[in-house]
Amino acid sequence: MRITILAVGKIRHGIFNQLYEHYASRLRWEVILHEIEPISQKNPHKRRKDEAIRLLTLVPEKAQIITLDESGKIKSSRELASWVGSRIEEGIKDICLIIGGAQGLDPNILYKSHLILALGRATWPHLLVRGMIAEQFYRIQQILSGHPYHKD
Repeated sequence: MRITILAVGKIRHGIFNQLYEHYASRLRWEVILHEIEPISQKNPHKRRKDEAIRLLTLVPEKAQIITLDESGKIKSSRELASWVGSRIEEGIKDICLIIGGAQGLDPNILYKSHLILALGRATWPHLLVRGMIAEQFYRIQQILSGHPYHKD
């Protein structure tokens, strides 16, 4: 399994990067992080559209796309592990997560998604979300392998 995380904005250094690296390095699955610079465009619709064009060019061919959006489904770790496990059983080798910028994601990206996911109803800093996603995929990997890391 290969996990590709596409995000608007760059972590650079610091605590958010350390959190992401901590969990990404523990994964047995390949993890690729592509970050694009935000578009400096005042019109939010144009900005989202331009960012979408750049993000979609980075999606691996045949990848299952998960977008993170406040309107998405809230899934428990076990539910998300079940979703990923089903994709593995189907022979899917790539999952691509897309994290939008400050203006959110263009509807075209949401339309192309196989799963629109919300990390709860709270709003999270976009830089923190990378670490949260890396931790969730580490947790999913542990759930699927029967490891006791996840406690119900």
